[in-house]
Amino acid sequence: MSKNAIGAENQQATPTRVGESSETTRQTPLKKLEILAYLHGAMHDASLNKRTRIRFVQKYPQWLEKLQILLKKIGYNSWIYKEGKNRNLYTLETTCKELDFSFDPMSLKTDKEKAMYLRGFFDAEGGIPRNNKIFYVQLVQKNQNKMTSVRNLLSDLGIATGKLHNPSRRVDPDYWRLFVSTKHHRLFAKTIGSWHPVKAKIFSERMKI
Repeated sequence: MSKNAIGAENQQATPTRVGESSETTRQTPLKKLEILAYLHGAMHDASLNKRTRIRFVQKYPQWLEKLQILLKKIGYNSWIYKEGKNRNLYTLETTCKELDFSFDPMSLKTDKEKAMYLRGFFDAEGGIPRNNKIFYVQLVQKNQNKMTSVRNLLSDLGIATGKLHNPSRRVDPDYWRLFVSTKHHRLFAKTIGSWHPVKAKIFSERMKI
């Protein structure tokens, strides 16, 4: 997850069962392509280790456990371990051959696949304030083309956004940010939602989802 998501809530909390945090996933069981769409979105918080292992690193293991459940559903194993005795970091690794860092989100066909990709992206690279009175939904990334795709997918689902922008070229010329339109916060929460425990809880409390 981007370190530049300043002021946004990116912490983990008590895990919830996969599928409980949004109407989108309570309605029907997920199909394989929908799970892969979510995982590809979540891969924006991942790196490649030893050429074949996809590696997710998190301060808390709860979100990693969610990824592990999804991988298991499509027939792939993964393992979670703590990074050293004195570090509060956890890692999930998988050799899932159907995940690709060069995946093009514009290849997604259905609205459900697009929503699942955006949920994974938001869980990895999005942010919402935990305590601020002013509520916002932001998505951030250091790949301008990928952020353009994210904006286009949101538009396909009828979710308006502000202008894709770089907050400060002096501080970081490669950092790009996008805010969801205030009038569509509720639509984002219901259509995209989150499996990030804290973000899902905030949506539930603020949007009464």
